[in-house]
Amino acid sequence: MTPRPSGGPAGRPRLLVIASTLPARAGDGTPEFVASLARVEATAFETSVLAPLVPGGERRDSRDGYEVRRFRFFPRRWEDLADGAILENLRARPSRWLQVPFFLIAGSLALRRAVRAQAPDVLHVHWIIPQGLMALVAAPRVPWVVTTLGGDLYALTAGPARALKRMVLRRARAITVMNEEMRSIVVGLGVDPDRVRVLPMGVDMSRVVEPVPAHERAPGRMVFVGRLVEKKGVGVLLTALGHLPAALDWSLDLVGDGPLRAELEAAARPFGERITFHGQQSATDLARILAGAQVAVFPSVRARSGDQDGLPVALLEAMAAGTPVVASDLPGLAEAVGGDEPAGVLAQPGDDRELAGALERLLTDDGLRERYGRTAATRARTYSVEAIGARYVELLRTAAGLPASAAGGDET
Repeated sequence: MTPRPSGGPAGRPRLLVIASTLPARAGDGTPEFVASLARVEATAFETSVLAPLVPGGERRDSRDGYEVRRFRFFPRRWEDLADGAILENLRARPSRWLQVPFFLIAGSLALRRAVRAQAPDVLHVHWIIPQGLMALVAAPRVPWVVTTLGGDLYALTAGPARALKRMVLRRARAITVMNEEMRSIVVGLGVDPDRVRVLPMGVDMSRVVEPVPAHERAPGRMVFVGRLVEKKGVGVLLTALGHLPAALDWSLDLVGDGPLRAELEAAARPFGERITFHGQQSATDLARILAGAQVAVFPSVRARSGDQDGLPVALLEAMAAGTPVVASDLPGLAEAVGGDEPAGVLAQPGDDRELAGALERLLTDDGLRERYGRTAATRARTYSVEAIGARYVELLRTAAGLPASAAGGDET
């Protein structure tokens, strides 16, 4: 098939985004950072997103100015590798490894078809592994920008995986990471430092910018948002709650699902109705829960596999809602929350007593919560998907060899 001339309608360049995490439907509770960023990218590019099929998803649909194409990779009854986080799904049920080769082959074939049909000017590859491997096989002549959120970079450190990551990263025109530590790891894999940017995912402010007024936040209410997996540290949080003073009135909303849910629910039973497991929530319900809490807690830890959070979008959403944060002192989280004018309190990862002290401090100090909440809301605007997306657009244009847009952009 003869490729089409570069540029879509009205001369717009073409962008093909490949990712493994994409909501089946808008607001279904699946993390939306890829979808939100694609919406901004679609203002500058004729944009298509290629992702694996997940329960409830359509093979083809249109949303927010871009097209979505999904590929099948396994018999429907067992096709659940990409329903959530791939690495955690594999750890939760090792039999899912049987799906991996089929996933890689089907994804590579789907990518090759998409490249031939759409003739993209540039690819935005979310995750080094597996999407970077697919691009290496199926789109070697198209320029890429690779974005890693942390799991594939921190966790996959064995010799063969390290060699594969090096191959993908060296092929990329540019790489974006969530924090400075991740940048150092990428550079340590032999990548030119000038090609590596600290550029986190943006937060869709429209999901959380209408919070409940501060006086309506429930006294003592805390909220956690994230996958129920080891690196999120919910087990540490539950232990920390046992150290809070008996006289302190508190409650905790846990938003999210994952392979550790049953285990964590069992650990939470001694606290009775103080703790509520909500599972995945729609964007509207998540905004309501965030806005009704006095404190948002992100007790992330380094998992035994080496995996850890880069910078959770859920943390940025909590900040955007004006909710002060207690978070682990890990790269990315500390960069967002700490500083001369902090948006919350940091605690050492895995230290349940220090975490308990940080929670008690915020829950009992109205003035501190108000000050941190104001800072959180202000700082979150610098992470808005519009601001971050504009920088991604310029990076993609540069990778494709296109001139800078009229709006320009900060690529530092």
